[in-house]
Amino acid sequence: MSSRETILKRLRERSDGPLTAPASDFAVVTGRGWDASERLARFEQLIGSVHGEVMHTTQAGWTETLAKVLAAKGIARLALGREHPVAAEARRALADHSVELVDVDRDIEAWQREQFESVDAGLTSTRGGIAETGSLWLWPTSDEPRLISLVPPTHIAVLDADSIEDTFFDVVERNAWAQGMPTNALLISGPSKTADIEQTLAYGVHGPKALVVIVRHTGEVPA
Repeated sequence: MSSRETILKRLRERSDGPLTAPASDFAVVTGRGWDASERLARFEQLIGSVHGEVMHTTQAGWTETLAKVLAAKGIARLALGREHPVAAEARRALADHSVELVDVDRDIEAWQREQFESVDAGLTSTRGGIAETGSLWLWPTSDEPRLISLVPPTHIAVLDADSIEDTFFDVVERNAWAQGMPTNALLISGPSKTADIEQTLAYGVHGPKALVVIVRHTGEVPA
């Protein structure tokens, strides 16, 4: 019997009965009670405080906003997926533009150098946002691999305004992570940043120097 099996056997055969999980009070990490406008305002304020840019647009007009962002930032090569509705819609809208669309559904070894040296930006969808921390959460797939949000100098993320939750706990609960926890979830709070021993922040050292969040609204766009 291995040491692990011996320890587990002792735990199962405790003289005072089996162990039970203690009662947990999660009130401290949930129950903020913010309404949709408060969630959006908090999200924008916090992600903006760490150099994230937020652009508001309608569901129907978000690709026009995307085109303006690409032009304003001088992005010539944009990496994006194919199958996700965000990627598919972007491809259709940018078909007649001068931006080169870079396919990401390739083995990383086949285009690793290209990805690190000549791609200007990566476009991704998001699963939602977190108001309390000003964070995005992404669930990468083979169609939208994690590297397109972590490697290019600019990351452009598309977020639906009504998918912003109060806290990370609310994301976990409402998306049933306990029943199907993502194996590769990403939490993104602004561009890449690091700090030295004096706690001086530097941006873009280990990833994107810029993060642009295009927030899509089903109704009226806030002023």
